[in-house]
Amino acid sequence: MSSYKSCSFCVLVVINVFSFVSADETDLTASDPAGKLGQIGSWSPGGPVLQPGLDSLFSLSLRSSFPEDLEVSDYCRELLHLFGQRYVAYVNCMIPAARPVKVCQSCFSSYGRLVHTYLNISSDQMGPGNVSCRDSLLRSDRVMVVYQLYSNLEDLWSKSDCNHCVTDGYQNLTSDMLFFMSTLNQTLTCFEKYQQGNYTELCKNCKSAYRDMNELYSSMEKNHTLCIDIEDAMNMTRRLWSKKFKCSFAREENVSVIAVSSFMLFLPIIFYLSSFLHSEQKKRKLIHPKRAKSYTSLINIQDKQS
Repeated sequence: MSSYKSCSFCVLVVINVFSFVSADETDLTASDPAGKLGQIGSWSPGGPVLQPGLDSLFSLSLRSSFPEDLEVSDYCRELLHLFGQRYVAYVNCMIPAARPVKVCQSCFSSYGRLVHTYLNISSDQMGPGNVSCRDSLLRSDRVMVVYQLYSNLEDLWSKSDCNHCVTDGYQNLTSDMLFFMSTLNQTLTCFEKYQQGNYTELCKNCKSAYRDMNELYSSMEKNHTLCIDIEDAMNMTRRLWSKKFKCSFAREENVSVIAVSSFMLFLPIIFYLSSFLHSEQKKRKLIHPKRAKSYTSLINIQDKQS
């Protein structure tokens, strides 16, 4: 039992000595201005390799710092922290709004706050203490992380054409967008009312609401006021109308196209028929005078002979 206690005591002594030596090496490394420890711990062929402990590496990482003129100011750090918060808020808003697509109508306010923060970062105007964060946060490295992150979301917003459905300053939705949403709600309410019964009743009673929605969509398409929310909502409504409910709707432009196509199809027949009738009338007019002349000459010959 005494030998066991003595062995345990020896182990504890060795551990304490190792910890003390490692701490001394760490302090010396952090406080060595001339890099003498680097010479002592440099690797030489055939010599032992000095590997600092894990605790000493963490201590070095925490204690190391750059000169003050290279570090980011407190004002820029606050802007960067605010940018990260609003970036995460906008992404968290877009993911649930991906299907069905509602990224413009649901996330325009969070996107506006993100744009406002980025403009403060990229602006040339000086902040508190005459500090500009554009160079330190946007241009200080090759990757330009903040710029790339913002550019990705800006490109997504642009491809969605959300500016067509949101007012300037990202304050509210446009009047066209609100009116389309109201028309869409009326059409979907009609679908929900009659979809439990026979779809024939649905096609009959919801035809006017669906026609109004189509006409509104066509006018917005001509005026270039569509965004991805409206396009996706219209596509889903059309799939419900045609595929699920098996309804048909003769659009006015289709009627005109069918009428013009039918006229062009029968135009050659009408042309050849009119040409044939006109040629027959000409033949009759040409033959009739010849027959009359020969008949009168025959009468005159008979009179002379008599």
